[in-house]
Amino acid sequence: MGSICFHNGTVLTGFSAMEKCAVLVEGGLISDVFSEKRFEGKRFSSDFRIVDVGGSYIAPGLVDTHIHGFGGFGTDDASTESVVEMSRLLAGYGVTAFNPTLYPAEPKALLEVVRKVSAAIGKESGARIMGLHLEGPFLSAARLGVQKSDTLSPVDINFMDALVEASGGRIVNMTVAPELKGMRELALYCIKKGIVLQAGHTDANYDNMVEGMQVGILHATHLFNAMSKLDHRNPNAVGAVLIHPEMSCEIIADGFHVHPDLMKLIRRDKPIDKIVLVTDSLKPTEQAVGPLFANGEEVVLHDGVFHRKIDDVIAGSCLTMMRGVRNLVSYGFSVEDAVKTASSNPARVMRFSRKGTIVPGNDADLVVFDRDFRPLAVVVAGELKLNEF
Repeated sequence: MGSICFHNGTVLTGFSAMEKCAVLVEGGLISDVFSEKRFEGKRFSSDFRIVDVGGSYIAPGLVDTHIHGFGGFGTDDASTESVVEMSRLLAGYGVTAFNPTLYPAEPKALLEVVRKVSAAIGKESGARIMGLHLEGPFLSAARLGVQKSDTLSPVDINFMDALVEASGGRIVNMTVAPELKGMRELALYCIKKGIVLQAGHTDANYDNMVEGMQVGILHATHLFNAMSKLDHRNPNAVGAVLIHPEMSCEIIADGFHVHPDLMKLIRRDKPIDKIVLVTDSLKPTEQAVGPLFANGEEVVLHDGVFHRKIDDVIAGSCLTMMRGVRNLVSYGFSVEDAVKTASSNPARVMRFSRKGTIVPGNDADLVVFDRDFRPLAVVVAGELKLNEF
């Protein structure tokens, strides 16, 4: 791990924006944040790399807590090596931490995928794997999206225990339908295991959502998508997320999964620290050559999203985190707030205490990007993974 000083930048700490500032990295950690004036009087030893960022933004590394694949590699490959390749490629796009997200599958197959993906932790060459996100199998058949109905399961604590064991205790978050029978028992189990439950692929009514909140289901998967819609007589899942400020929510800011004007409503009605940008990106995202496959089905890219080739149903996103940040700014978010949704907010919701903010003592996970939202430098645990300077 080298020692680096990025200076002459606007530092987005996760709490505030500071112009003409510098960030010092030593021993894999952020060791100091200080003004450019102080930098000019500071002496550095010969082993320091000094990088003048020329007025660019210095921000916490981006954290994607809902991502299925990238660059032709994905969790649906059921391959440790594939997830390691996701790690390598994501670092070049400003992502320094991620939760590889698993589709539901037949029990034996899901346990095997959990084992293979968990085995990638500690073998990363780029973005760090914080743990697994299980998108199912305890979901509603009425809100499948492109999930497969034969992979869903009633709530089963014994199976959940087997999943946790197969992961080596590395499940960080899990998407569930709060209305399912046995969900309260599952939620209490997950509290003990430190697993963040989030409501998604759910047909819950408003009361179901409130009951879920009472046992800690306080995060929502891709708000507006694959959940019961707002109704004036029953606010349902969407309404519960909007009504209750304690609920945080994922957003896919590609302009297709959610209308840009609804993003303005979210920004107006939700506390900024409760909005979490995710990509929900599929395996062929940023893949150079085809054919394109996701979750075992061929997909095509048009209108900015992937569609299943067989029926043209929207299959998922091709968003990157940095494009999502740029899009949020175009929807009226400040740069500072847009970056929060992609770094400090997901870190806080997932309880990654040393990530997401530029504070001395935190992990040195950084992205430097220009005014066109182009990553110029990326640091993961103090190591430069991208350097365009």
